[in-house]
Amino acid sequence: MKIPTTNSNDSIWKDVYTYARLPEQLEILNEIANNLWWVWNHEGAKLFGELAPKLWKQTEGNPVALLQRLSSKRIKEIIADDKLLAKISYVYNLYKAYIDVKPDCTRPSVAYFSMEYGLTNILKIYSGGLGILAGDYLKEASDCNINLTAVGFLYRYGYFTQSLSMDGQQIANYEAQDFTALPLTQIMDADGTPMLLEVPFQDHLVYAHIWKVNVGRIPLYLMDTDIHENSEWDRPITHQLYGGDWENRMKQEYLLGIGGILLLEKLGIKTQVYHCNEGHAALINAQRLADYIRKDKLEFNEALEMVRASSLYTVHTPVPAGHDYFDESLFGKYMGHFPQKLGITWQEFIDMGRTCPGSAEKFCMSTFALNTCQEANGVSQLHGKVSRNMFASLWKGYFPDELHVGYVTNGVHLPTWMATEWKIFLKDKFSKDVFSDQSNKDIWADIQHVPDAEIWNIRKALKNKLIEYIKTQYTENWLKNQGDPSKVVTVLDRINPNALIFGFGRRFATYKRAHLLFTNLDRLQKIVNNEDYPVLFVFTGKAHPADGGGQGLIKHIVEISRRPEFLGKIIFLENYDMRLARRLISGVDVWINTPTRPLEASGTSGEKAEMNGVLNLSVLDGWWYEGYREGAGWALTEKRTYDNQQYQDQLDAATIYHLLEDEIIPLYYAKNNKGYSPEWVQYIKNSMSQIAPDYTMKRMMDDYFARFYNKLAARAASLANNGNAIARSIAEWKKEVAEHWDSFTVEAVTFGGNSFQTIVGEDYAIEIIINRNDLKSALGIDLVYARENPENHNIEFVFSEPFELKKTVGSTLHFAIRHTAAEFGRLKIGFRVYPYNAALPHRMDFAYVRWIQG
Repeated sequence: MKIPTTNSNDSIWKDVYTYARLPEQLEILNEIANNLWWVWNHEGAKLFGELAPKLWKQTEGNPVALLQRLSSKRIKEIIADDKLLAKISYVYNLYKAYIDVKPDCTRPSVAYFSMEYGLTNILKIYSGGLGILAGDYLKEASDCNINLTAVGFLYRYGYFTQSLSMDGQQIANYEAQDFTALPLTQIMDADGTPMLLEVPFQDHLVYAHIWKVNVGRIPLYLMDTDIHENSEWDRPITHQLYGGDWENRMKQEYLLGIGGILLLEKLGIKTQVYHCNEGHAALINAQRLADYIRKDKLEFNEALEMVRASSLYTVHTPVPAGHDYFDESLFGKYMGHFPQKLGITWQEFIDMGRTCPGSAEKFCMSTFALNTCQEANGVSQLHGKVSRNMFASLWKGYFPDELHVGYVTNGVHLPTWMATEWKIFLKDKFSKDVFSDQSNKDIWADIQHVPDAEIWNIRKALKNKLIEYIKTQYTENWLKNQGDPSKVVTVLDRINPNALIFGFGRRFATYKRAHLLFTNLDRLQKIVNNEDYPVLFVFTGKAHPADGGGQGLIKHIVEISRRPEFLGKIIFLENYDMRLARRLISGVDVWINTPTRPLEASGTSGEKAEMNGVLNLSVLDGWWYEGYREGAGWALTEKRTYDNQQYQDQLDAATIYHLLEDEIIPLYYAKNNKGYSPEWVQYIKNSMSQIAPDYTMKRMMDDYFARFYNKLAARAASLANNGNAIARSIAEWKKEVAEHWDSFTVEAVTFGGNSFQTIVGEDYAIEIIINRNDLKSALGIDLVYARENPENHNIEFVFSEPFELKKTVGSTLHFAIRHTAAEFGRLKIGFRVYPYNAALPHRMDFAYVRWIQG
């Protein structure tokens, strides 16, 4: 018998994870690394970079991963370096002095719910503007010492990492996150095992582990369903942000809403105000309703008063198509058991998400949010108006201009997005209070007295950083994608570090109109190839994997950038993330934003640029509609000339070319004998002193408290007193009005004089007598003036004025008004009767209206 020469079974492997164990004197580094304080405090990030520069770059600026990978040799070197140890101690003392401050209990506590949070590039739980805003909000809440708790998801794969094929096609790569190498802490039960959140779906339980991210002083709790306790059907709920089909989206929003409230309950966290950052979190109010009914023994309508009184909904989209709608069958599959918990019928429940109750409309999360939140807001002044028009059909008795939907214009977290060079400059040149008093224009006005050369030198330094970053990233990406090495050398050789640099970075949706600049390529190539006035355009951005139009636009720009006449003059940088954004918005000279008006709800990239002395060239839409100041940037008008969008695009493109050729480029190159343009520097000074203070996250945070949080907390507390007595009273009053609303009759309408032909400045009297009959409620009457729009024939609100109740005789109410005609032209007048209750926060809270004949 021949003896076999080999005999082996299959390899058996066991995963062993090894990492550096820090000695006791360096353990404080772990404490700093596991709190995102270091993200916006440059002393922290700088310290980690000095510990191991190569590792810092390899880990993409991740201090947790860096500390885990430190070699024993390097650890010994650090311990032996007294200078470095002193720095560690200094940074730790800064950190502790910040963290140990107790929350401000004079301001309401807030629970904040969002699908995404953009906090740092290493924690991939964000995709774009909505997440970046939420992340900035938590950082500012920490700086302002707010008692705020945030809830979201810990995505296994997050949003995709973008790469480009050699022909410019976007490739979406979903890379699993290693939670053990991130600044996260898993929440444990008392016995040391991972805390398990049980979320009851209609026919089974879904389980989630809970992770905590320390954002300075703010806790962010994240749910994770990718655990063995769940079925293969439920584990992917938290795999991808905005991934999967509509059913997975339904499961995510169920978990964020229902699970989010159960999470707070499990952790023993109670807050005064509940804030839905977009409609994704609307179902928090379904669970809160069920809790009030179960725990406080309230009836549904009483519970609704309590929930509404403490709830705020922020909308970020300007078009109806941007909201989440679910088919009744799919919605019923997950929410069908809820009406029983609430003591109402399925029809009543699903109608809370419909504009027209009883119709076959899909269930809209935003509509449900509006019906269960006392307050709602858009994210800029213009978007507030757009939102009132978008939601007007929910309150049919009122015009859009009369609705309660307000606005808070978005801002950006100054310490995160302002370059370190500028932060040092501000502390040196401005008041020491500049970061605690960011909205004070008197402080920012000091920039007008700073020598021009100092401003120019900061801008030059930041541009040089960007150029180096572009060369490094462009080379790495080109070679990674197997591009011809000789071509990348050609591109880099043609990049002029002294060029005027324009930046465009955002989500590549077609309405963002990144294509405008390429409308006339002959004109564009003359602009970029003027040797006396060199110009560089840098583009970056991701398109949603399902957005073929956006991906096609990226491919088109990449193809143009590789044409000989544009080589090194137009650059597309792949994988737009927070790290690239921070470099880009501080390094370019001009930030371009060209959305189709009025589709930019706010837009914050231009605000980030604003904080770094970068000038804006933008359509008057979103934040720039209210932010633009002449002599501090450039604007394309908000007015449409053409209904045809293609014609409008051509006109806007021509306007951009004109601004570039005749204003922006000549201004930048009007340099003196010292090598800079005094006129350009003056634009920067105007921009930073007149615009920047109004668009910080500090101002935004203050606005939310002044306009919404304070009054929500006060009213909710009032309704809860004496066993929710006022809430019960209001619910009973609404029930009585609803039952008898049709019973009142109009007995007389009397005009003093001829009110149909009045002279401006003259006054006239109107009297109205109403018999309430079976209706017990007080009533009010508005005199409403409107005008027909000659272009679209819509009836538009002009103003309204309340009648005065002169006397009450039994069930009869006598109203009168004396009005002075102040408007000229053909107007319409109407009389609008409504139920009156001083305990209501606004009319939309109970929008019963009857228009009566005059």
